[in-house]
Amino acid sequence: MTASSKRPEQVAWVSLVLSLVFFGLTFFLGRWSGFFAISAVAWQILAATLIWLILAIQFHQRTLAEQERLDMTQLAEDKQASALFEGKGERATLLAAAQRRLDLLERWFVPIFGVLIAIYEIGLGLLLLKAVAGQATVSTQQPLVCAIIMTAVAFVSFLMSRYATGMSVESRWKPLRAGGSYLLGVALVCFALALSLAGVHFQFGLGVRIIAYVIPILLIVLGAETALNTVFDIYRPRLKDQYSRAGFDSRLLGVINEPGGVFRSVAAAIDYQFGFKVSETWFYQLLERAIVSLILFSAGTLYLASCIIVVEPNEEAIVERFGNPLTNDGQVRDLQPGLHFKLPWPIDIARTYPTKEVLELHVGYVPKRDPKTGQVIPERALLWGESHYEEEYSLLAASEYTGEELTEGAVPVSLIKANIPVQYRISDLFKYIYNHRDPGKLLEAICYEELARFAASARIEADAAASGPASADSLFGAGRVRAQEVLMQRIQAAASAQELGIELVFLGVQGIHPPPEVAPDYEAVIGAVQKKQALVLQAEADRNRTLSTLVGSVGKAYELADLAAAYQEAQAEGRREDVQRLNAQVDAAFAEAKGDIFKTLRSAQSYAFEKATLAEATGRRFAGQVKAYQAAPRIYEQEQRLAVFEEAMQGIRKYIVATEPNDTQVTIIDLQQTLTPDLLDIGSLQESSQ
Repeated sequence: MTASSKRPEQVAWVSLVLSLVFFGLTFFLGRWSGFFAISAVAWQILAATLIWLILAIQFHQRTLAEQERLDMTQLAEDKQASALFEGKGERATLLAAAQRRLDLLERWFVPIFGVLIAIYEIGLGLLLLKAVAGQATVSTQQPLVCAIIMTAVAFVSFLMSRYATGMSVESRWKPLRAGGSYLLGVALVCFALALSLAGVHFQFGLGVRIIAYVIPILLIVLGAETALNTVFDIYRPRLKDQYSRAGFDSRLLGVINEPGGVFRSVAAAIDYQFGFKVSETWFYQLLERAIVSLILFSAGTLYLASCIIVVEPNEEAIVERFGNPLTNDGQVRDLQPGLHFKLPWPIDIARTYPTKEVLELHVGYVPKRDPKTGQVIPERALLWGESHYEEEYSLLAASEYTGEELTEGAVPVSLIKANIPVQYRISDLFKYIYNHRDPGKLLEAICYEELARFAASARIEADAAASGPASADSLFGAGRVRAQEVLMQRIQAAASAQELGIELVFLGVQGIHPPPEVAPDYEAVIGAVQKKQALVLQAEADRNRTLSTLVGSVGKAYELADLAAAYQEAQAEGRREDVQRLNAQVDAAFAEAKGDIFKTLRSAQSYAFEKATLAEATGRRFAGQVKAYQAAPRIYEQEQRLAVFEEAMQGIRKYIVATEPNDTQVTIIDLQQTLTPDLLDIGSLQESSQ
């Protein structure tokens, strides 16, 4: 009996000492190297130390109880003391002090200690989880040395775990299973941490970061399980000479530590359900013997499947070897569409991205999505007075109205809605992945920055819709074309400066509009402005038509006006040389002018030429008439008289009758006009015409 509890007691004390040594080693190693995961493992090993401590105390008390029973048996065989130990009732019980302490320990102190271990694991797990979440970047050193030490800790822990678990097969030594299972968990974590530290040596630090989160979570889970086991153990019926499993004896770790126990439990359940010994059939026994091999084969097959990578036609991939995407000669390990092979995970990790696919960013709004498919629901009509998307963000834009132009309480800024879809594709996959942690978020931030910068210098007032240079800056009018060009250039330039590795394909500015709440008022302002613009354009058209009619062109009219103003100024100041020079320029300009001025000037010149020519001809005719009168006065007077008669009686039929003064012949003239000549008269008319 003494040997029965002495061996597990020795194993418990040795495991306790080793756990203390491992705790100190890993604690100071974590502080020295700077790896948070190693320090976290130290606190997990300390929990194993507490379990081995209670197990050592329990087996030590069992050893004392067994020694006490042995002594009482030997005394009972002594004839002199037989009378003293004949009673096996109250007196025998009172003398079994070690057994009473053992019962008290297993009944009360072991559950209480389980609660304390649960509190320790949950509390420490939460503290470690909070610490790793808020941990800043720290410098680390010697990951390979740390990996070697953690491998040694894992190896020794694994040996002690298997030894303690093997001893727990004996019914009296079953409590060793709790320490063995926990040491196996420590060994697995230390082994995984050693592999991760080796990966850090090869520039692959993701594994260490993952384990830094796994350890606190594992402590919290084990603490919660210990607490639940302790509560269930209180209400579990206890049978004499039957092992009562402690609360800190983890069932989860027991599945890893003793997988055969799980199969035995499953077999018992199947036998109970089917009513016969299913576990004794050849198939079940074959499955039980080969289950480990099948699981290992399946796991190996799945692991080797990580050597195969299929790149879709619209994708490209980059392969990282120990976290490094570059080869020894500095080339990127990129894969084009097709079937490729690589080393298994985690040696080679392939990162695949749709480089041929057009990706889209929603700047300034959150689109509506189909709740079933998650696809974006496109908007068919963009009306100013309606909300188009799930959520729309306001953009602050500067206003050109300041000072006295603003109404009371107004500010020189405006709020607009800018719903801008940005479409892009990945042009350089290496830059897109490795230059920035989240290139999509950075591109979105660049879009918002450039949009806000452009809106601060652009126009949104209704007057901006008018023709002219101002219309090019109106975000609500013709300025959208320029806005699209400028924004695409600026965003592409900023993305190239940040080496994002993207290329803009499209940027839509059709969604820039005033807030729906003020859209009706803004439309009323637009209507008034359009009427004003119509009047202004009509006035400009009348001006151009009038000036073009007068001078021939608007520019020529302004040129003549400037020359006339300069001429008047020089004349008022008495500058003769300038007056002469400007006078010549004005005359030349008027001579070159077209339109009504040209017609008026040409008419005046024709009229002046006509009057001068007529006056000259009249003077020459008068001189000739004087000479004719001097030569023959009576003939000249008679000729003039006849000329007057001819001019005055022009268009009147005249008859001349020549008679002698003393002639008494009566001449009768028929003044009736014959409209239709006689046939007899036709011949005479023809002869006279010939």
